[in-house]
Amino acid sequence: MPPPPQAAPGAAPVPRPVDPVRPGDRVVCIGGGPAGLTAAYLLAKRGGVRVTVLEGTKMLGGISQTAQYKGYRFDIGGHRFFTKYEPVEALWHEILGPEFIQVPRQSRIHYRGKYFDYPLKAWNALSGLGLIEAVRCVYSYLHAKARPSPVEENLEQWVSNRFGQRLYKIFFKTYTEKVWGIPCTEIRAEWAAQRIQNLSLAKAILNAASINRRSNAIKSLIDRFQYPRLGPGQMWEMCAEKITALGGQVLMEHQVEALEHEHGRVVAARVRTPQGVVRIEGEHFICTMPVRTLVGALEPAVPEAVRRAGDGLRYRDFLVVALILDQEKLFTDNWIYIHTPGVKVGRIQNFNNWSEAMVPDKGRTCLGMEYFCFEGDGLWAAKDAELVALATEELGRLGLADPRLVVDGTVVRMPKAYPIYDSDYRRHLDGAREFLDGIPNLHPVGRNGMHKYNNQDHSMLTAMMVVWNLYGAKHDVWAVNTDFEYHEEQKLEDPKPVVRAG
Repeated sequence: MPPPPQAAPGAAPVPRPVDPVRPGDRVVCIGGGPAGLTAAYLLAKRGGVRVTVLEGTKMLGGISQTAQYKGYRFDIGGHRFFTKYEPVEALWHEILGPEFIQVPRQSRIHYRGKYFDYPLKAWNALSGLGLIEAVRCVYSYLHAKARPSPVEENLEQWVSNRFGQRLYKIFFKTYTEKVWGIPCTEIRAEWAAQRIQNLSLAKAILNAASINRRSNAIKSLIDRFQYPRLGPGQMWEMCAEKITALGGQVLMEHQVEALEHEHGRVVAARVRTPQGVVRIEGEHFICTMPVRTLVGALEPAVPEAVRRAGDGLRYRDFLVVALILDQEKLFTDNWIYIHTPGVKVGRIQNFNNWSEAMVPDKGRTCLGMEYFCFEGDGLWAAKDAELVALATEELGRLGLADPRLVVDGTVVRMPKAYPIYDSDYRRHLDGAREFLDGIPNLHPVGRNGMHKYNNQDHSMLTAMMVVWNLYGAKHDVWAVNTDFEYHEEQKLEDPKPVVRAG
């Protein structure tokens, strides 16, 4: 298979080759999360192609699903609906209609028994730390401004340059290493640039003082967001219904085990279903499966160097313990970051404060106790009852609720929730991508499909661009969610109007 065209150093990226879609083509979307369902919906709405979504589990939405337990609905993490991308915003409302509600954002950091606003507000943070520690933090910040690290290769350097070493160690280091399970010096600065871009202590001060009138451009500072009344899973449940109504297929418990390729193109997916293994042919394959899994699924097998590149990509796994408490109005936050040492929980969601409709019993609260782990480690392998007991005990130890109020609980595990940006990830990803980019009818999209820590709107945008490219556009899908403002680099629009037959 010839390698894809490469750009000269410093030149604009060369678009990867893409097979155009033709009337009657079969398009297979692998994965029923935001990216896969977005692509399927846009294609089904155009008409003229046959669309099939293959979802390996019983749930739609991927990490953006809304789990259900005894009538309670809870997210796998929290998912705000805020975006600067107009096509994504329009699509949300097209799919969900009037089911959006407006939710005020409040999130805080719990650190050694005290609460700090998040995003950080200078006065709140410094006053909460006490006079002596506040002076040290200000001095550390001024020192970072006067003598910043000349390179920003890792997260520690990136954050310290913007907040100073002392605030970095208090408010970033402990929590980030709990989330990722590796030292901050091994996490690439790209992750920080994507997750907290444009934010610095100076901008936090301006925002707190209401001087920065453009604070809504800083995505970490948005104080109000949209949210589906029944959680983000409602969006993807309705999207699947629309795809089916438009003539497409959404097949649940269809786990792709292999992708057969011939003469440089994928020709079929081999899929395990409740009825056995089936073979599904297609002309185009839009894929959200993790890059590591995708590389391993290609048959015939990829070259050894490509296989090693795929195997080198790492992931952080995640589980949520949903606790039901016999009390209402525990705290006003949507979620709380737990920076306090000595507990394993990393973040706590209060789903009553996302949408009251997610909690069916008046007078009760549903909390999501979030734990970051590696598949197969002690947390992941623990029995559900043990995890419910741990979450209940830690909730009490943090002083957030009386453990005796917990009346029930359940556990949901999410493998490969977060692609890890370790020191070797870029080399491994580039090695895998060079091979994948040479297959013109295979289109990786979404968070795991591109090994990129995308938000939901980023994942949707990658899928939209792939569909547009199928109809003649030349978008660089890999440029989404980088450290520049994407909409200033390319015009985000569908190259052809949507036309429905009949």
